[in-house]
Amino acid sequence: PYRYDALLLDRDGVINVLRKGDYVKSIDEFIFCDGALEALRILEPLFRRIVVVSNQRGVGRGLMSESALEAIHEWMCGRIREEGGRIDRIYVCTSADQDDPRRKPNTGMVDEIRADFPDVDLRRSIMVGDSPSDLLFASRAGIPAVQVTESENLLTFAKRLTQ
Repeated sequence: PYRYDALLLDRDGVINVLRKGDYVKSIDEFIFCDGALEALRILEPLFRRIVVVSNQRGVGRGLMSESALEAIHEWMCGRIREEGGRIDRIYVCTSADQDDPRRKPNTGMVDEIRADFPDVDLRRSIMVGDSPSDLLFASRAGIPAVQVTESENLLTFAKRLTQ
């Protein structure tokens, strides 16, 4: 049995380096955060499900296409698998509308997770994000949350969980 149920990960600033004031619009612009691939390998056996929950309003603003975003995610998941980790599903809100129910900190993406995985136990899950909106999203959904920074990153979190 897994120690935890679901790991919900924000993408930008958690898995990949945040492009301040910009978006990752192509694979060339996607840079994994230090230790992220190792962290995902460590976290893989601890969680029954690992999902990404990400606002990607660059699509809604017309700065990139949905297919470009899908290509980035396919490549990202491939690299994660090569290193012994996994992402089971990716949930994104591409809307530029702040009030979109799916846009974090709103909890629409949690509704989608519950629909896809009806047996998910959010109290035995963890949300890892880098922004106040990620933490508010988790709080509203009743999911314990951890905030990562450059010095306390996903790898630091993964190592702490295994102690």
